[in-house]
Formats: sequence, structure tokens, C-alpha cells
Amino acid sequence: MKKSIEKIFPRPAQPGMVGDGFRVYNMVPGNGITKRRMSPFLLLDFNAEFDFGPSDHIRGVDVHPHKGFETVTIAYKGSVAHHDSSGNSGVINPGDVQWMTAGAGILHKEYHEENFSRAGGPFEMVQLWVNLPAKDKSTKAHYQGITADQMGKVQLPENGGIVNIIAGVFQDTKGPAETYTAVNLFDIKLEKGHQTAFNVPQHHNSAILVVNGEAEVNGQLAKEHSFVLFENDGEEVVIKANEQAVLLFMSGEPIDEPIVSYGPFVMNTQEEIYQAFEDFQAGKFGTLE
Repeated sequence: MKKSIEKIFPRPAQPGMVGDGFRVYNMVPGNGITKRRMSPFLLLDFNAEFDFGPSDHIRGVDVHPHKGFETVTIAYKGSVAHHDSSGNSGVINPGDVQWMTAGAGILHKEYHEENFSRAGGPFEMVQLWVNLPAKDKSTKAHYQGITADQMGKVQLPENGGIVNIIAGVFQDTKGPAETYTAVNLFDIKLEKGHQTAFNVPQHHNSAILVVNGEAEVNGQLAKEHSFVLFENDGEEVVIKANEQAVLLFMSGEPIDEPIVSYGPFVMNTQEEIYQAFEDFQAGKFGTLE
């Protein structure tokens, strides 16, 4: 049985800025889609393709804390560098993913990679926030840097496209990301007129972001930059590309726990939020310049 579509949301009319390097459309939460409705996914920011132009100033987001969840940054165009207070650093290029588990607390900064910033060019990214269950919110902060060639890959028949499996399982092929709860995250690239079909658990909260192009999803038209929210019924998802298309599919087992968030902290109670602020101010997240 195919999954029913609850609603297809267009891209918000206006983007917002995160720092001076990320021009994003906030897809979740928004449009009535709450953090709980999309659990374990707390946030989806979509930096649709945009050319910031050459800059001697390195654009990005300066040092900021995180606690209680994970950030997942997916690079489509352009390059992002990062540093954190655990000593991790690196650059993600098109096709790469940065999966950071903030856990008990971390300081972090993200910015356009220096050479890319100086040259300018198309920049296209997605960042997801993925919640952690209560038992794992105090796990030690750590980082998974996943390069394009490390992804699980399924070549579709008749040169119809490719599916890069970041997390979870697509047609018996597993993605490299290690997750604390069941999550599927697929980067789907389809050629015009081709399609793919796959199954995910009925109870998963599931959605598709149409990054580029246009497609029919379970028989309904999904235009470029739209967000397709599925009902929690059925298991099958069928996607047919009306033109060359790039889509990000996500599904996850809901975490049935309270969500209390304030800025960069996501916990289960208000008291834990107060404690997160105290820990941050006491320097327990480490140091980062």
C-alpha cells in the first residue's frame, strides 16, 4: 500500500539568514509542521542554490553551542568548513555529509571554505536537526564525516539515476551513518521520465524535500523546492521525475518523549534547559576561537 500524502507545502516566500553565509528557507518547523509531527527531525533549513559572490571575508556562522541533538549538513553545491570544541575540523564538498552529535554539549562554527569563499559560485546545502532520545542526550559529543564515495549507492535501472544512502536502508543497501534511532536519509537523483520505488515503515514520520526539478510522488505533483509530508499509513513511496530531479527523502521512528527547546539546546524538561545554560556558561562545552 502506498503512503498517503498529507500535504505538499511550497517553499516559504522569503528566506532568512543564518549568520552571513547561509540563506535558508525554514521548512521544519513551520507551515503547521511541529517538531513533534516530524520527530525525530526537529528542523530542516534549505539553502536553495544561491551565489553569494566572491568575498575576502569568510562567510558563515561564528562560534555557537549545541546540546541534546545532532546536526546533519548535506552539501549539494559549494564547500563548507567547520571546527568544534572536541578538536574536530574538516571540509565538506558536494556529495559529502557532516553528521555531528552534540550530545552532552559542544561549541561549533561553520563557514564557507576559504578558497570557495574567495571565488564565489553556486551554494546549495541542507541542514537537518535530529533529536536524541533522553538516554542519549548526555553522550559525548562526536562527529561523523561522510564523503561522497563512502555513501551506500544504488544505480537505478536503464541509467535512470542514482540513490545515495546516507542513513538507513534502501533496497537492501545500507548507508554509512550511525544513528541513535531508526532513520532513513536518501539523496535521490532521477533522470527525466524515470522512477524509483521503495518501502519504509508505516509508523515512521516521512517527508521529501524537492531540492531541484519536478516529480510526481505517489501520483501527486511536487514542484521544485516543495516539501512533501506523508501520512503515517502505507509503506510504499513511488517517485517519477517529470524532469531531471534531486530529492531528499527522510523518515524516522518517532521519539515519544517531551521536547523542550530553547535556541541551540533541545532537552526533555525546562529544568534541563536551565542546566544546559549553566553548563555552557561554566565552560563545560570546551573552548573554541
